[in-house]
Amino acid sequence: MKRQLLLCILLCFNLLTWSQKGSIKGRIFNEKTNQPLEFANIIIQGTLIGSTSDLDGNFTFTGVEPGFMRLQVSYIGYQTTVTSEIQVQGNQTAFINIAVPESDFTLDEIVIRPDLFLKKIESPISTLEIGVQEIEKTAGANRDVSKVVQTLPGVGATDPNRNDLIVRGGGPSENVFYLDGVEIPIINHFATQGSSGGAVGIINPDFVREINFYTGAFPANLGYALSSVMDIRQKDGSSDRVHTKLSVGASDAALTIDGPLGKNSSFIVSARQSYLQFLFDFIGLPFLPTYNDFQVKYKTRINQKNELTFIGIGAIDDMALNTDLENPDEGQRYLLSFLPTYEQWNYAVGLVWKHYADTHYDTWVLSRNMLRNKNYKYPNNDQNQPKLSDYESDEAENKIRFERTYPSGPVKIMFGAGLNYAHYTNATLRRIYANNQVNTIIYNTDLNLFSYRAFLQLSDSYLNEDLRVSLGINLMGNTFNQNMSNPLNQISPRLSGSYSLNTKWNINANIGRYSMQPSYTTLGYREISNGPLINQKESLTHVYSNHFITGLEFKPSNNSRITLEGFLKTYDHYPMSVAEGISMASKGTDYGQIGDEAIQSTGKGRAYGLEWLVKIVDWRKSNLSMTYTLFRSEFTDAQGTYRPSSWDTRHLLNLIGSYNIAKSWNIAARWRFVGGQPYTPIDEELSSRKEAWDIRSQPYLDYSQYNGLRLPNATQLDIRIDKEFYFEKWLLNAYVDVQNAYNFKSENAPMYTNTDENGTTQTDPNDSDRYILRSVRSVGGTVLPTIGIIIKF
Repeated sequence: MKRQLLLCILLCFNLLTWSQKGSIKGRIFNEKTNQPLEFANIIIQGTLIGSTSDLDGNFTFTGVEPGFMRLQVSYIGYQTTVTSEIQVQGNQTAFINIAVPESDFTLDEIVIRPDLFLKKIESPISTLEIGVQEIEKTAGANRDVSKVVQTLPGVGATDPNRNDLIVRGGGPSENVFYLDGVEIPIINHFATQGSSGGAVGIINPDFVREINFYTGAFPANLGYALSSVMDIRQKDGSSDRVHTKLSVGASDAALTIDGPLGKNSSFIVSARQSYLQFLFDFIGLPFLPTYNDFQVKYKTRINQKNELTFIGIGAIDDMALNTDLENPDEGQRYLLSFLPTYEQWNYAVGLVWKHYADTHYDTWVLSRNMLRNKNYKYPNNDQNQPKLSDYESDEAENKIRFERTYPSGPVKIMFGAGLNYAHYTNATLRRIYANNQVNTIIYNTDLNLFSYRAFLQLSDSYLNEDLRVSLGINLMGNTFNQNMSNPLNQISPRLSGSYSLNTKWNINANIGRYSMQPSYTTLGYREISNGPLINQKESLTHVYSNHFITGLEFKPSNNSRITLEGFLKTYDHYPMSVAEGISMASKGTDYGQIGDEAIQSTGKGRAYGLEWLVKIVDWRKSNLSMTYTLFRSEFTDAQGTYRPSSWDTRHLLNLIGSYNIAKSWNIAARWRFVGGQPYTPIDEELSSRKEAWDIRSQPYLDYSQYNGLRLPNATQLDIRIDKEFYFEKWLLNAYVDVQNAYNFKSENAPMYTNTDENGTTQTDPNDSDRYILRSVRSVGGTVLPTIGIIIKF
């Protein structure tokens, strides 16, 4: 009887999941004029499955096997175009609009080179594309965009529980992010103000179509960064009907809805709610984080010549202390002693208008973003005592940007300009120990700042497109002081070139100078209310970085790529901490904020190394990649001596693979090796003073030996298994993700406490004004399994 019942259940389940084919629909149009391209040929790359566009440029594929794929478009007089990656699921329709550029060559001159790794002429080197499959299936990432980026060559790793972006040895504050052309300053929950890191990514992966990640050769219109530019492109909403998607992952649950709004408009909207606070409370962690985020996109095609897109993204983050723990252990007591309570929210909204003319297209971007960051701390978490610190700050920016692009003609031309009005406020109470005494800093800041920028990029190809050259320049300025107000002081030229030795070998290179404005926390710092802005002096300047990059690229086939790149980055006018005598480049991976202190623009830095990438996609149902980076990262101290930065791990190795098993099973794995991270010994004489210790409940570092010690190397193996089930009107995707599968224990810098093993405070018997400090070994790493479920209907 049991066997018969089981057989019936399996039979019914097979009948429900019998229809597993999907479809693809889209529109093909002229990149320059937005006019539809009729009778264009479209094939699913790597197959003989083809289709043809109709008079309106629309096309349809039906009966498509589920999976990840790209489309290839060919049309006489136009360049052969390969799309970004799309995901086809059973009984679902995937939508994609394809812009096809005109060709500058006659028919007999055209050389068709369909390629999965096509690069923009402006950035032929140090540019990588992240597709949908990497976001959805990468082991250990849990569909977190920020964690997926950490698998790329040159991207370093800090705490595995954070999403700090450390690129080619630069600091975490040197990166810029764009969402559908709108600059957004924050992409992580519990963001570090003045930097780019955080705990969990804000970007909902259901929105992402592709990510172009630049670690050098920044296009002039995006190049206001020092280390990287992340250009995130979102999907349009479905045009057939309204779809609903429910996702439950490692730390949150999400609801995403997308669909049409009339004939020429679509939308996507989502909300996510975390449940980490319940899990952390259940397992007895000393802090309880809660986060929520919201995201929306609306796009409408007004007519053949005009498109309008609205995007919005926001987050609400709170982290309370779990002071109700019963019999906390030594590690829990240590964290509770110094962690503050965090309250933070942020949002960004943008309106993008795209106008197509006969010879060019214009893009107008109007946006606003705001961050409110608040944190406070009571002595011993006793709210009946005066606060040790109380911080609340607002950053708001209102931006307008114009870009015009001439994509075809004798030379490709792109130019534009932008304005930004920023309003920064800060109310700070902070007790510090300096000059052998306790001091209290209390101040309020209300800063208004205008900044401006302009850019020009010229690109052309020669020798039957074998030689491709692009020259760009941008400049920027602001009204903070006279030095920074002159845009000629921040002029930033860059030159890129690529030469095809043959159809498989390329030589690529870039040289450029880039500049970046100091953080608002630095610009608005005071030491007393109504006092002067401490850093508003002519010696405070923008930060500058010079890039020198060259590389060799080999493409054995259309689906494989091997690159070797060498890079050198030099820095000047880097912000230096006056109090500590170290570069701000080594800060920014703690919660809260950085930069709110006295600064001097006297620092220098250098980062140099080699990157090796091997990538094979769609090979016998598998995807394989290997990235290795050998590098050094050093910045000067107050005496001008180069010291290792906090990110100078020297070795970064990623081995990543996935295999698509029959019947919609997928298995993926990632193994990561990271060299030992530098750290600084403590100043025991200063740290043991009771007045000093009681201010922060943490030791003070010995900056004369800054980063003089090094931790052991660390490794981690992540494994993920996916299975998709297709039903008549809905689908189910279930996965298991195991991080740190073999339970590697990574060594951290030692903790110090002023108590014994039982939590009793220890006073030096020979000096009642000092504590006895005890070193406690700190080891991180545990097996972290996650079960995720995604339902779409």
